[in-house]
Amino acid sequence: MDEGEAMRLVSHARVARLATIDSEGRPHVVPVVFAADGRHIVTAVDHKPKTTTALKRVGNVAAHPRVSLLVDHYEEDWTRLWWVRVDGEAKTVSTGSEFDDALARLAAKYEQYRDQPPPGPVIVVAVDRVVGWSASAAGA
Repeated sequence: MDEGEAMRLVSHARVARLATIDSEGRPHVVPVVFAADGRHIVTAVDHKPKTTTALKRVGNVAAHPRVSLLVDHYEEDWTRLWWVRVDGEAKTVSTGSEFDDALARLAAKYEQYRDQPPPGPVIVVAVDRVVGWSASAAGA
């Protein structure tokens, strides 16, 4: 799968898994909603119930900014399976135009954010590597 096709699939997907590394080098993976725009992917801390507001993923990005997002599609017809992994350098933003732009992109994709925008922070991933696989391309 070429990078253009991979990013097209990512941009239309509704959920991804964000992988970060904690301060002791252990992986931490959580499902996230996100918006992709060219070479950046954004996700935000939103209002969904959480056990704490000090989310591990935010601290992990501060300690180790290298992250991966995995987006995949599964169905019983295995000829339609695909996955894309996006690697990049992440940072968190809580104010300013980059924060506002990220919230606008998320609200454009997710109706739930239009009435109740996420309070943040926002994690911004600068994409530097995209790899993917699809069952339909594997047989080509």
